[in-house]
Amino acid sequence: MNDQEQNSTSAPDRNTNPVFPDPENFAATLQGKPVWLLSLINKNGCRADITNYGGRIVSLAVPDKHGVFDDVVAGFHSLDAYLNSTEAFFGALIGRYANRIAGGKFVLDGVSYSLAVNNGPNHLHGGPGGFHNMVWDMKQVTPQQAELTCLSPHMHEGYPGNLELLVRYTLNDQNELHIEFRAETDQRTVVNFTAHPFFNLSGEGDQSINDHILKIRATHFTPTDQFMIPTGEIRPVEQTPMDFTGFTPIGERLGSQYEQLEFAGGYDHNYVLIKRQGSQHPEPAASVYDPVSGRVLEVLTTEPGLQFYGGNFLNGENTGKRGKPYHKRTSFCLEPQHFPDSPNQPDFPSTLLNPGEIFTSHSVFRFSVSDHPYPDTESSGAIMNQ
Repeated sequence: MNDQEQNSTSAPDRNTNPVFPDPENFAATLQGKPVWLLSLINKNGCRADITNYGGRIVSLAVPDKHGVFDDVVAGFHSLDAYLNSTEAFFGALIGRYANRIAGGKFVLDGVSYSLAVNNGPNHLHGGPGGFHNMVWDMKQVTPQQAELTCLSPHMHEGYPGNLELLVRYTLNDQNELHIEFRAETDQRTVVNFTAHPFFNLSGEGDQSINDHILKIRATHFTPTDQFMIPTGEIRPVEQTPMDFTGFTPIGERLGSQYEQLEFAGGYDHNYVLIKRQGSQHPEPAASVYDPVSGRVLEVLTTEPGLQFYGGNFLNGENTGKRGKPYHKRTSFCLEPQHFPDSPNQPDFPSTLLNPGEIFTSHSVFRFSVSDHPYPDTESSGAIMNQ
């Protein structure tokens, strides 16, 4: 299936209401710990289902412009399906280091650390035993909030230091899903956390996301080599297919002859977000609009970077919650983060965490609806002007 075949603004065949996962399908013992599923539900009927296996967002139901709810994240309705998936990161928490580290190596205080190589010649998303494959301790704090905690021991996946991490999910009554990270270490180490939901605002399934309209609050990005490792350059997006400073259909320039798109098979790049100096609060990073459903997703974050991934490596091997295969570009990811390979890139924002320091990160996924093809909500409409 090529991109042109998948480009369609026809409405997908949807049931009136999404089918939610059965908690019994997640009830198991793994790594000596119980695995389970909880639900966060706000007063508007929006719902997020979370499992402590990988801290994953299993489903996320939000309304369209007609008030019809649908599940807008890719994933599965059973633990077994996650364990057998060829895509390891659907909906998961990512760490200790999100994105890639060149050659699976970095040097800290004169000591060379070797990490698992699980993405060509590089280390990706914390390695095969990263946070996405861990069973977290999880508790439901309120009907709209959950907390997950873990201890990543010294040399877990090759990283120094005993790392204590808390992640808080909150689904508020403004239809915002907040994800907050808080971490401490007893030894100098590097950290870079993110959440990895795969979105399709038309509803999860086999519908293309190429007609979704995207805007990113970034005038620069970090180009990579053929192995998807940043070269160290901070390159302007202007007059390139990487430019999403104005609302642009995701698939509009995928056929461009541009080296960065060829390296990644499409979009899989870190954008350097425009940030207000000294701000400690989540700031607008991106906005996506689906012209079929009218759903709008806005991303706000305290992080300096945002990885935009266009589902290039989905290949139809995994069948989703509707019984439809997840083909290429049937979902997208917007991953707030520090930059890839920062431990080997001295000019990138530091990812060092020292004993006695507390690392915090806060990202917001805000949902709304619009009838206008280029929504002008308070944060997205002025996203490049703040």
